[in-house]
Amino acid sequence: MRVWDIHPGYLNRESLLGEHREVHAVFSVILNCRKGYARHPETMRWRGCMGALVVRHGIIVQEMMLRGYHHHSPGPEVAMSPWPEVYINPPFEQFDVLARKYHGKHHGRIPLPHNTQQLWAQHKYSVLARDPELYKRIGPLAANRKGEQCFRELSRTLAEALRTGPSQGGIMNALLHMWGYVSGLDPAQRHYPEAPAELIREIQRRSILHGVSYLQESTALSELACWV
Repeated sequence: MRVWDIHPGYLNRESLLGEHREVHAVFSVILNCRKGYARHPETMRWRGCMGALVVRHGIIVQEMMLRGYHHHSPGPEVAMSPWPEVYINPPFEQFDVLARKYHGKHHGRIPLPHNTQQLWAQHKYSVLARDPELYKRIGPLAANRKGEQCFRELSRTLAEALRTGPSQGGIMNALLHMWGYVSGLDPAQRHYPEAPAELIREIQRRSILHGVSYLQESTALSELACWV
């Protein structure tokens, strides 16, 4: 049983669909008081955090849809809750787990990061949507600081930053930055859609159609769709 804390864009097909099944299993065990896996560490850490698990489920679903999967199993309707205070493995270790797991196999949509600069580039628009000041602080640090300890700290900071829902203004700000990479790819439609939901879908469509790797490797490409 595994519910990851890093963005589901790093998961390959098998792991992504597997996590979706596991999330529903945790829902069932906790909400229906089932005994199977009731004492599993993954189940235990999500007790009292069902609202946060619903958010995680939504992010997984958006990643699935970005990859062309259909979804017909909504999560439960529960109030928002805190996120778990503990990890089975901290975020930086989860990247190591995936690196070993995917050796010689297909990886996820987002390449596993090898350094802080790559990790930051993958998360920057998700952070911009939530906290422009944090965005300004992390950029120079990611560019100038290297080493395992910096990677450990940044991976946790980013994983936890994405737990907070962005404001609608923050979403639009990030999407307009992303739009700049694809706006000129369709001469017949250079003006961006004004509705955030339509804008992110158009950014997704153009990024995939034209192979815009910088956006295709961004966490924001799927997860911001949860909040529009």
